[in-house]
Amino acid sequence: MAADRRSKADTLALRQRLISSSCRLFFPEDPVKIVRAQGQYMYDEQGAEYIDCINNVAHVGHCHPVVVRAAHEQNQVLNTNSRYLHDNIVDYAQRLSETLPEPLCVFYFLNSGSEANDLALRLARHYTGHQDVVVLDHAYHGHLSSLIDISPYKFRNLDGQKEWVHVAPLPDTYRGPYREDHPNPAVAYANEVKRVVSSAQEKGRKIAAFFAESLPSVGGQIIPPAGYFSQVAEHIHEAGGVFVADEIQVGFGRVGKHFWAFQLQGKDFVPDIVTMGKSIGNGHPVACVATTQPVARAFEATGVEYFNTFGGSPVSCAVGLAVLNVLEKEQLQAHATSVGSFLMELLRQQKIKHPIVGDVRGVGLFIGVDLIKDEATRTPATEEAAYLVSRLKENYVLLSTDGPGRNILKFKPPMCFSLDNARQVVAKLDAILTDMEEKVQSCQTLRLQL
Repeated sequence: MAADRRSKADTLALRQRLISSSCRLFFPEDPVKIVRAQGQYMYDEQGAEYIDCINNVAHVGHCHPVVVRAAHEQNQVLNTNSRYLHDNIVDYAQRLSETLPEPLCVFYFLNSGSEANDLALRLARHYTGHQDVVVLDHAYHGHLSSLIDISPYKFRNLDGQKEWVHVAPLPDTYRGPYREDHPNPAVAYANEVKRVVSSAQEKGRKIAAFFAESLPSVGGQIIPPAGYFSQVAEHIHEAGGVFVADEIQVGFGRVGKHFWAFQLQGKDFVPDIVTMGKSIGNGHPVACVATTQPVARAFEATGVEYFNTFGGSPVSCAVGLAVLNVLEKEQLQAHATSVGSFLMELLRQQKIKHPIVGDVRGVGLFIGVDLIKDEATRTPATEEAAYLVSRLKENYVLLSTDGPGRNILKFKPPMCFSLDNARQVVAKLDAILTDMEEKVQSCQTLRLQL
């Protein structure tokens, strides 16, 4: 049977037979069969149109014609590995270097964010001569074994924490130990990192790196307090380690104010290593590591070649260049600021109207809505969040949850997401929350308490 004529039920049955259940679907009780997409919209087999609020991989929009054409045209000419001299890889590296602080001037190209973070770990260990890593609680940095080990989000459900991994509190000013009323949460959370480092050193451990997403995503769409990274970098550098900024979820203008999310921490903060993925290729498997000359030289001094069969291929670099061109030509970074600010304001109005909305946080088109059962305890409204996302799907809006309590609605749409999309999505959100307050007992209880 041709795939385009196969029913949704038949496709699901075939998937259940052939694909591991570890490879999960969105909306497992009633999956959506998506057959095409364009811009910020996805379409099912019946032709129904969904607004995509979560696909930060299709950064400049699904199937953007400029990106598709760049891949197609280069594929017709040459696609080979990076051991041959070619203009695309150097042109792309040069374009990326223009977006980064000057010290970050050496580039490695790979296929996925996981590969990028794995290489960053290798670079850090070669440069420092140390082994240990400090990470934030609830972090996720990739699916390779080396990265599962530094991802509390994963390892707590598997083999547990390795002795060379040290976990610091997530700098969450809504749920963490230092909240919005603390006089200086950046210093307080950074001191927690210092405490973790000191504890490791007392046991004879040596720190190679501190890994952090510039805006922790899986941890619950967290916005670290300004100045936190600079303070952490001081403690890590004093311990002989390097700072790795994971931009895989949030880079390339998503935050609006800056091209890179780490730049929200101030112009004086420069990571030692930056990793990129997902949005970098708009769906094409591209990733990158940017680092400093000293870190790169230490890696080169081993005499061991770094070779990646598909990383930095002419097609991948053509795609990467096309994404940068679209970002610039369509002014999507500025668009993220204007649309993101508008969406945040609409969501804050929902916070005033609906007690289940405990917090609205974000920057640009990276936004989290924290759903709670109780204002005083801020207990995660996990079941309510799952129900809300399911109802939104029925109303042709694709959204998902994240965070330790699976209660954070995460907005990370394609960058072409519009003001009208924001209005439509929030109007549907409002209608469903209103209906929930009439039907769902926990929401009724919450409203009565307030």
